[in-house]
Amino acid sequence: METTKTVKEPLFHLIKRNTQSAWRSVMVRAIAIFSGLLVGLIFAWAYTGTNPVLLLGYMFDGVFGNEIRIWSSLQDFALLLLVSVAVVPAFKMKFWNIGADGQTLMGCLASAMVIYYFHDSISNFVLILFMLVASVSFGIIWAVIPAIFKAKWNTNETLFTLMMNYIATQIVSFVLLCWFPSGQNDFPKFYRKYGNFPQLYNNYVFIILFAVILTVLMYFYLKSTKHGFEVALVGESENSAKYVGINVKKVIIRTLILSGAICGFTGFLLVSAKDHSITSTMVGGRGFTAIIVVWLAKFNPMYMALTSFMVVFLDKGTSQILSATQVTNKALPNIITAIVFFFIIGCEFFIVYMVKFRKKKSKSDDFMSGSGRLTEETQKEKE
Repeated sequence: METTKTVKEPLFHLIKRNTQSAWRSVMVRAIAIFSGLLVGLIFAWAYTGTNPVLLLGYMFDGVFGNEIRIWSSLQDFALLLLVSVAVVPAFKMKFWNIGADGQTLMGCLASAMVIYYFHDSISNFVLILFMLVASVSFGIIWAVIPAIFKAKWNTNETLFTLMMNYIATQIVSFVLLCWFPSGQNDFPKFYRKYGNFPQLYNNYVFIILFAVILTVLMYFYLKSTKHGFEVALVGESENSAKYVGINVKKVIIRTLILSGAICGFTGFLLVSAKDHSITSTMVGGRGFTAIIVVWLAKFNPMYMALTSFMVVFLDKGTSQILSATQVTNKALPNIITAIVFFFIIGCEFFIVYMVKFRKKKSKSDDFMSGSGRLTEETQKEKE
């Protein structure tokens, strides 16, 4: 008689969800953001000795404390959203464009060069048009170079675009050194009055308006146009795209032209409507932050508006905590932000998977399973 071996069932199973309702996904993410913020504030409480409720008040004060802070927060939100809109079509195509910082910075350089060389020879209106064309062109060139290499020779676009950032930084530093050999950048002192938008709430409105318009246009471009369909299909499977007759190389180059154009346009806005100057660090890492914004929004431009504002809220809010509590450790805002992002990224697991625990067996189940084994063994003996 053969002895039967019983296999012990695991305590729980991880099961991938077949469907996930939109409202449940939103609720899980909202709970994750709230939980992360709560844990971050408790950590700050332990470090600073300040009540978490008061710390949360400092965060809101840093973003909405007065009119200047509100407009400044909206401007930072709009600039981050613009860079995110620039990279989203490339990311949706699975072309990991990490070079948005460099493409935007080259747009800044183009505008500065137009001001430097033509400020006293043409009218301000024509100067602004020249700046716009030059910035968009420089942004396109800086994005198309890695796109051509990817399309022709299948190079690694992540490393390529990343290295292009450092090249752009060094080019700007070199140009500034040629303009100002003393090492002191006098650009904002003499050229600040040239190539500027008309003053309207310190030009905040123009940047916000352009960000809203481009976000809506990008949403419809990706969702409702043939080009948007081709971008999505190439991102899903290049072989499938080729099978249905799509020219993958053409789609890659065309999409990076679009990304570079929007990055260059953002650089134009940084010079003409915000800083009225040029430095090698003026983009401020927005290209890297945009990666988080796009990923959290699942490549949806409308959701990107929410994630962009969340990032700006955390950045300005935690900075205000540092100022209000007079803490000298500048790592505290980064730690709070990292905790929130950790919770947000972790919640994606529970959106995709569900945990199913082992059911407890009743005595009747054990009896029935035992009876079944006895019946099988009796049948074998008879045979």
